[in-house]
Amino acid sequence: MLVQAESLKRIVSAILEKGGSSNNESQVVADHLVRANLAGHDSHGVGMLPKYVKMLKAKLLFPNQEPEIVKTNGSIMMFDGKRGYGQAVGKIAMEQAIEKCRETGLVLMTLRNSHHLGRIGTYGEQSIEAGMVSMHFVNVTDHFPLVAPYRGSDARFSTNPICLAMPGTKKQSPVLLDMATSRIALGKARVAINKNETLEDGLVLDHKGQPSNNPGVMAGYLYPEKEDNPPLGALTPLGEYKGYGLALFCELFGGVLSGGGTIQPGNIRHDSIINNMFTLLINPVKLVDIPWMQHEIEEMTTFYKKSPPADPDEPVLIAGDPERYHEKERKENGINIDKNTWKEILEESETLGLSRIEIEKMI
Repeated sequence: MLVQAESLKRIVSAILEKGGSSNNESQVVADHLVRANLAGHDSHGVGMLPKYVKMLKAKLLFPNQEPEIVKTNGSIMMFDGKRGYGQAVGKIAMEQAIEKCRETGLVLMTLRNSHHLGRIGTYGEQSIEAGMVSMHFVNVTDHFPLVAPYRGSDARFSTNPICLAMPGTKKQSPVLLDMATSRIALGKARVAINKNETLEDGLVLDHKGQPSNNPGVMAGYLYPEKEDNPPLGALTPLGEYKGYGLALFCELFGGVLSGGGTIQPGNIRHDSIINNMFTLLINPVKLVDIPWMQHEIEEMTTFYKKSPPADPDEPVLIAGDPERYHEKERKENGINIDKNTWKEILEESETLGLSRIEIEKMI
């Protein structure tokens, strides 16, 4: 089913308000989720909403929280998200860090104990809009491991995302690398399950540590209440030892340096989604001449893109291009919500007192 972005925002916002969020918070979270769908990252879009509602009812997610300053020291800012909506507390923490970076030129910001931050690229876009360069390293706690280490056969860490962001120029759009350190995010397995699709080779392992194409090996993490799930498998790391090494540093930077902790088994797990984020913000004005920087960005990206494509139908892209292409297409044609995801959204919204009829009137 195709739904226009604005209609989807209204629906998500209404569900969030029924869950106790203020109008402002519901708008922030809804905008973040729908932007993820527009960017082509359905794994971090409105399909997360049923999980959020379950976390609300389990008292593992608390609406209307603001990030609390834990420590400041020069250019260091440390926040605690108090298990609030990550999209909301993350935006506020970034706003404060950006404001400080305008003065200092460099800010190291950490955010711990935040419920699911959503698509990390959104925070990179936030820094880009302010003219800043940013780097983000995120780990996941309060959740069972999902990804097998390189040369391992069972899950030991999560999908630990990384985002790197650089402002664009008049000729070149911003450069934004937003990626999980696993081959795919767990949400992509959820999308495949809901669409009854198989996965490409090399993305998941079964419960015996053998390669599989069945996204159902991850169903037990997504739908633990179901009794017919296959035995638990694991996602695989991006680029073998490289993604595995980056995921480890997400634990060390995001988990340890934020004070939020890592996924090691000594820390309590409630089967929720808690994120800790380590962010480095840089004001390029304090470092280099901006016209020179923009010239270098344009020349370098043009040099890359002029490489003759191996496949004429697949030209060389710059990080951020796929998201921009998806956004253009989905703004024109609507966002496709598969029937199983839509069913889950309707079912969970009804538990909050918002009926199917009320929701369908918003489309």
